[in-house]
Amino acid sequence: MNDHSRDAAPAFDQPLWMPGPARSAATRMAAFTAYARQVSGMALESYADLHAWSIGAPEQFWPAVWEFCGVLGERGEQVLADPQRMPGARWFPDARLNFAENLLRDCSNPEALVFWGENRVKRTLSRAGLRQQAAQFAAALKAAGIGPGDRVAAYLPNLPETIIALLAAASMGAVFTSASPDFGIQGVLDRFGQTEPKVLIACDGYWYNGKAVELQPKLAGLMPQLPSVQRLILVSYLGGDTDALAAGLPKGVSWTRFIAPYAAVTSIDFTPLPFDHPLFIMYSSGTTGIPKCIVHGAGGTLLQHLKEHQLHSDLREGDRFFYFTTCGWMMWNWLVSGLASGATLLLYDGSPFVARGRILWDYAQTERMTHFGTSAKYLDALTKTGLKPRQDYDLRPLRAILSTGSPLVPERFDSVYTEIKADLQLASISGGTDIISCFVLGNPMLPVWRGEIQCKGLGLAVEVWDDQGQSVREQKGELVCTRPFPCMPIGFWNDPHGKKYRAAYFEQFPGVWRHGDFCEITRHDGLIIHGRSDATLNPGGVRIGTAEIYRQVEKLPEVAESLVIGQNWQADVRLVLFVKLQEGVDLDHALAARIKQTIREGATPRHVPAKVLQVTDIPRTRSGKIVELAVRNTVHGQPVKNIEALANPEALASFANRRELQD
Repeated sequence: MNDHSRDAAPAFDQPLWMPGPARSAATRMAAFTAYARQVSGMALESYADLHAWSIGAPEQFWPAVWEFCGVLGERGEQVLADPQRMPGARWFPDARLNFAENLLRDCSNPEALVFWGENRVKRTLSRAGLRQQAAQFAAALKAAGIGPGDRVAAYLPNLPETIIALLAAASMGAVFTSASPDFGIQGVLDRFGQTEPKVLIACDGYWYNGKAVELQPKLAGLMPQLPSVQRLILVSYLGGDTDALAAGLPKGVSWTRFIAPYAAVTSIDFTPLPFDHPLFIMYSSGTTGIPKCIVHGAGGTLLQHLKEHQLHSDLREGDRFFYFTTCGWMMWNWLVSGLASGATLLLYDGSPFVARGRILWDYAQTERMTHFGTSAKYLDALTKTGLKPRQDYDLRPLRAILSTGSPLVPERFDSVYTEIKADLQLASISGGTDIISCFVLGNPMLPVWRGEIQCKGLGLAVEVWDDQGQSVREQKGELVCTRPFPCMPIGFWNDPHGKKYRAAYFEQFPGVWRHGDFCEITRHDGLIIHGRSDATLNPGGVRIGTAEIYRQVEKLPEVAESLVIGQNWQADVRLVLFVKLQEGVDLDHALAARIKQTIREGATPRHVPAKVLQVTDIPRTRSGKIVELAVRNTVHGQPVKNIEALANPEALASFANRRELQD
């Protein structure tokens, strides 16, 4: 079967796209499968066979990934200690490696980074230049007293300097943590106040939708409340005098002045570290309380990202890899690891809708993008703009579109193939900050079925369980992982006995990771995510995923976005749907009836909301996820515990004290 997609309306019993034999045979996944046959001595005739081997023989599989992907370091003899413990299993206990060394490895692709700051700033950086600047910054950090285990925090946009700082910190075993500059003071304190960095790197400001946003007022309010910070290092992005700005801030110094004494440094020392040495501290979204500080190890992060990039995304040396993300979302960390596969990273900071919504596609064409990563919400918004990149741009190099952040509805699969490009792998991926990677994702050798994530990740024993802990197929349940895997967190920061960590993932099913996604396995061995388990609706005791309702509602051209909750009502739960409508549209009885009818016809009568109400905006986290729980608390008159986790907390006002919800 040739690479194809159809321009006509899709026939749902056929895949939207399937790689032809030549394309499939040329993938990194195909090459790894051949290598795995040699290692295992098994035929491994299908992806199902390969996956079964990867979880059944982890002592063979993970070393095979290490060797195939070319990890730099000493692997040691033992692969897995205490395999029966979950949590508690230890991977490669004798290994020594350095994360930064793997990302800064020599390769034939000379270009490391391209940066666009909206349509105002453009920069490039070679691999040699990246290595040299990381060496200079590492020397400056060492001179400032930074060593293994110390925290280095970045309050920065998606700039080259953010990556330089990460590499410098990782080279010596310091722990890197980041937040994007749109976080308010309390949001930063909720994160860095817990992890107590010695160094804070910030910038003079950033561009958003063509406007300069200065950071000096936030930094002036923040620094007195972060006593652990010994040095505040300021990067120039807006083009101002950072020396003068730094002089007016506690412990401040400009980036250029900080590294100036080390301008002659040309080489970087990479400290060999244990496999589970702390690399990143990530933060949960924090919408139900102060964020959890999740500690990820260097070896597990590297091995998992190499596997996901090279095998599942077919990322190769010389590819040009883009993900629309901020430094407050794990997709930034995932993107940066693309350097270890020899890719050029295409960095973007700012609004995706400047230049009349065309900026990211201008970027894709100009920089010959091979992998376009974004969120499901961006693809929804793109459809509503009417822009058709397939008609207006040369996207011949583009091989894959990656989407995450929320479930990608089936209709959006259609529009990717009809409006963006017919011949590419559309990989809806899902995992999270908790594992800094994916449980389920794409496969360049498999077909793309409408509305489905292609497959389970290699090495991950993913199942769907019902409430009794029984594995089910073609039935909704909890996404679980039943065996240990290398990218499990080391633990939570300041949780010495692991109590919070075990409560977060192992309480419902002891010894099994419960991820918190409500999903199902399809007849194609693909997966559909129906929303977060904690947002699952239970009218009449029947569990309904929120994504099932959003898919129907957002078919209507009048609806820009929607959010549904379960309201406690008369000893049961009733569904309440909130809709943000297109500009100039008001919710009347006719539109409300049409919304209900669309849900009834496209889902079931149980999915039909008791109330449909209009709001001016939908609250979301800074990574773009809508927050059903915050709205539910607001509707029930309960406090929203961490308002700073929201990008637009003012939106909650539309949900409070609604007279319509009193009857």
